[in-house]
Amino acid sequence: MAYTINKTDGTVVTTITDGTVDNTTSLQLFGKSYSGFGEGLNENLVKLLENAASTAAPSAPLKGELWFDTATNQLKVYDGTSFKPTGGAKSGATAPTNPGAGDLWHDTGNDQLSVYTGAAWQLVGPVYTAGQTLSGWKIETLASGGGNKVCSSMYAGNIRVAILSKETFTPSVAQSGFASIKAGITLNSTLGAVFEGTNTQAANIDVSGTSNISATVIAGGNFLRADAADTTNGALTIDADGGVIIGDAQELSITVSSNDVTIAQTSEDKDLKFTVNDGGVTKTPLQLTGADGGVDITGDVTITGNLTISGSYDKSSVDVSTYVDAFIGLNEGNASNVDGGLIVEKSSGEARMFWDTSESYWSAGATGSFSQVIRDADTTADGNVTKEKVLKTTAAGLLTVTNVTLGAVGSAIATTDTSSTSVPTIGQVATFGNLWGGSAKTVSTSNPTGGDGADGDFWFVREA
Repeated sequence: MAYTINKTDGTVVTTITDGTVDNTTSLQLFGKSYSGFGEGLNENLVKLLENAASTAAPSAPLKGELWFDTATNQLKVYDGTSFKPTGGAKSGATAPTNPGAGDLWHDTGNDQLSVYTGAAWQLVGPVYTAGQTLSGWKIETLASGGGNKVCSSMYAGNIRVAILSKETFTPSVAQSGFASIKAGITLNSTLGAVFEGTNTQAANIDVSGTSNISATVIAGGNFLRADAADTTNGALTIDADGGVIIGDAQELSITVSSNDVTIAQTSEDKDLKFTVNDGGVTKTPLQLTGADGGVDITGDVTITGNLTISGSYDKSSVDVSTYVDAFIGLNEGNASNVDGGLIVEKSSGEARMFWDTSESYWSAGATGSFSQVIRDADTTADGNVTKEKVLKTTAAGLLTVTNVTLGAVGSAIATTDTSSTSVPTIGQVATFGNLWGGSAKTVSTSNPTGGDGADGDFWFVREA
């Protein structure tokens, strides 16, 4: 009678005819009255003992069957489709070949554990290799006067770089580089550790250093301070019309309005002074006065020293300007000789007194009509020798001319005239002589004697 072979779950594996051997599975199954079944039975027992150890998987496995893969030295189980590793970690310097998902591998070279994801080995831990030593975060408990504190310590090469804590405390057991621990991250003080990168806010800045790390990473000591006197080596730009305000009472301001710049001394009745260091002595060459003796003088300007104006000088006030200087210099530093002088504006045209460079004399006049201004040096006492000059008398009161032409000037001279009169003509002099009562009008080459003529007579002496 044939044997019917069932699985554990009751399903039929095969039916074996009497006197035959069945190879449906990895083992030999014998029918009733099969001769020589002893050898096959013993081989089946050996296969079970070694879990079918071989480089090749059993040819007709049943689900749940074990197979020791001698190629990978792994025990595998048949899941109904293929043989999969049964689990457990492999230890070695190189990763196992032909791993299955979930396999563990202990890397003896780096002392790390990895798991096979089905596609690649994924590191489980630790994150550092044996050669790198402790690096990364480590959860620690530190004792303090207020009880034990759970912290996260950051290590690099087995050196604690920082401690992360939820509260501030002082360790009761000394921790190198951490005399006290703040809420947040505290850096190891012995390493000179710093935060590198972008930060949205900081409570303090260290200004002890001035060496910049790069053009964009600037040392704290290179920032201007608002609480102390400071110096900058760069230009200071204030991109706001509010400008600059100086002084504990904000006395000085530099502001902009509609592109106009205003420098203001805002304290009442106070001066705006511009000083210089002259040989170690502070002097004030320019001062804008706010008030004098309590009387508002509308901002007088005092200039100590020379005033050089390269452009025009315009004075809108009608007041009289006074100058202490003995001379007022004009045309100084001019590259070429040009006329210069004084111009007086009138309601119509102008009046001028100026030095005429082309003529080398002073001229004066109004509305474009100018003539020479006569100086004493431009006159002469000898009109005969020096022609076309203005005449003057000598020290003795004498006047010399080449000729004199008189017009019909003056009026007839009467004998009763006792006052000065205009210059008479020769005819008037002759008429005047006729008016005298004498009868004789003698012309002679010799002087008259006591017996010549009568009272009132004229005696004309001519050259021989």
